[in-house]
Amino acid sequence: MFTLTGTGIGRGIAIGRALIWDRSRSAIPNYRLQKNEINQEISRFSHAITLVRSELKHVQDNLPDSAPPETAAFIDVHLMMLDDPVLSEQPLASIAEHQINAEWSLQNHSNTLISFFDNISDPYLRTKREDVAQVVDRIMDILIRSDSDTHKLTDNIDQVLNDQIIVARDISPADAIRLRQRHLSAFVTSLGGPISHTAILARSLAIPAIVGLHDVTRSIRNNDYLIVDAASGALIVAPDDETLEFFKSARESQRLRQNELSKLRKVHPVTADGQPIKLLANIELPEDLDTFKDSGASGVGLYRTEFLFMNRENLPSEEEQYNAYCHVLQSVDDPVTIRTLDLGADKQVDGGRKEPKVSMTPALGLRAIRLCLSEPSLFKPQLRAIFRAAQFGQARIMIPMLSSLQELEQTLAIIREVCGELDRDGLSFNANLPIGGMIEVPAAAISADLFASKLDFLSIGTNDLIQYTLAIDRVDDTVNYLYDPLHPSVLRLIQNIIRAGEDAQIPVAMCGEMAGDPNFTRLLLGLGLREFSMEPSQLLEIRQQVLTSCTADLIELAGQILNSSDSHTSHRLLDTLNAGSGV
Repeated sequence: MFTLTGTGIGRGIAIGRALIWDRSRSAIPNYRLQKNEINQEISRFSHAITLVRSELKHVQDNLPDSAPPETAAFIDVHLMMLDDPVLSEQPLASIAEHQINAEWSLQNHSNTLISFFDNISDPYLRTKREDVAQVVDRIMDILIRSDSDTHKLTDNIDQVLNDQIIVARDISPADAIRLRQRHLSAFVTSLGGPISHTAILARSLAIPAIVGLHDVTRSIRNNDYLIVDAASGALIVAPDDETLEFFKSARESQRLRQNELSKLRKVHPVTADGQPIKLLANIELPEDLDTFKDSGASGVGLYRTEFLFMNRENLPSEEEQYNAYCHVLQSVDDPVTIRTLDLGADKQVDGGRKEPKVSMTPALGLRAIRLCLSEPSLFKPQLRAIFRAAQFGQARIMIPMLSSLQELEQTLAIIREVCGELDRDGLSFNANLPIGGMIEVPAAAISADLFASKLDFLSIGTNDLIQYTLAIDRVDDTVNYLYDPLHPSVLRLIQNIIRAGEDAQIPVAMCGEMAGDPNFTRLLLGLGLREFSMEPSQLLEIRQQVLTSCTADLIELAGQILNSSDSHTSHRLLDTLNAGSGV
């Protein structure tokens, strides 16, 4: 018996036999074509694109009713990426111009696109590189088609997979839904982090998973007996009888608890001592609205608008944005917080990109509100669309990555200018939108009181706040071990933001991954947080934590965690806090 440790997703436990799914290749073919071979090679590449599109549409058209909307959204993204010129057109040009084979041409251009996403500083958007890699894998599988190519394993998993655990380098959304339909018990992957698409899929599909297990396909053999403990991130190989019985008992306890959680969907989130708590949902694509409606959320705490701008030739027009925002606002009866564009490169991301080798900005460069202020022609149409659409719902505007009051003053000046233009143009709009700021830069967190005095609400973006405070890249799994929401600097910044909101008498929400982690719910309640926004699939767990918490009993232990300088002590105190409040 031995144990491997990665990043666990969810709290589930799975027990079963390993099924190795290794799609890696020793090398990508690289050879020069004769002139009379070029047209055939172009046809071969075009045929591969057509086949991949057909495969994805087949999966999309046959999604079961039980499939979460996140899965359909990810497949939509893959289909859009197939239309990206960098993948679908530029390889054809390289084949013709440089007389290189289709596989090598695809590899070259996909590397360009992956580099683009690598240089986006937003940790969530940076995970889109996984989509590129997964789409390219599918195309490459069809191009290579050797007898030994392991993509054929996907054609041989049509048998029921009860009690089998997939061990893979990575898993795409389309493959994940196929595996789920075959009653997959769990999966473990070499790649991935806590906010990767693989992780999001695992949560949405309620599949226990462990990601970031480097080279796991080389450490496990087919039919090895495995235990996946998602809560701890432990993969136990060849467990002894005592360990096996312990985890079987724990798995049954979890099943019973999940049945109880499902009864809480419509229960209003109020703590045991009568404190009302707002539980909000994060959304990104129109498909997310179905999940939102089923989640019991009391509003949208974060509506990401970036995908209106990506995987397309031209920037979205004001009308296109207006229609998209109208659709969301008319579909949601509760407040919707619309975050303005949060991307990490110049205006040619992705809309309007004419040349793949554009200058990419670093993680701390021109992005989010900095980008918007430097490109009013990008920012003002979005603001106009939001103010116009706000007639049809309860819209709020949230400004990302504020770091100075000067940025805020510039932003408010542009907002006033936009409202004046709309009025002069004779267009109907709602000028009375609450304006909030996403506090995710340490400088803004330290000066939160200054921002709170000029804004209607604050939202804590913990993904960036933690990585910037601790100087780590959260998506880089080689430094995942440094990611610690309990670091005293992180907690002090969070408390400072909450207090600034209290003093200014404005609401403070949290919309980062920490908000949806039940391990931190009671700590955040003890620090004074009263609004949580998360992926819809996480709401039941957080609701249960809220209902069984007494905020008055949490304050003292939360303060001890806040003042602790030792990581081990902080985690021990957190366990005590959770255990003592009805967990």
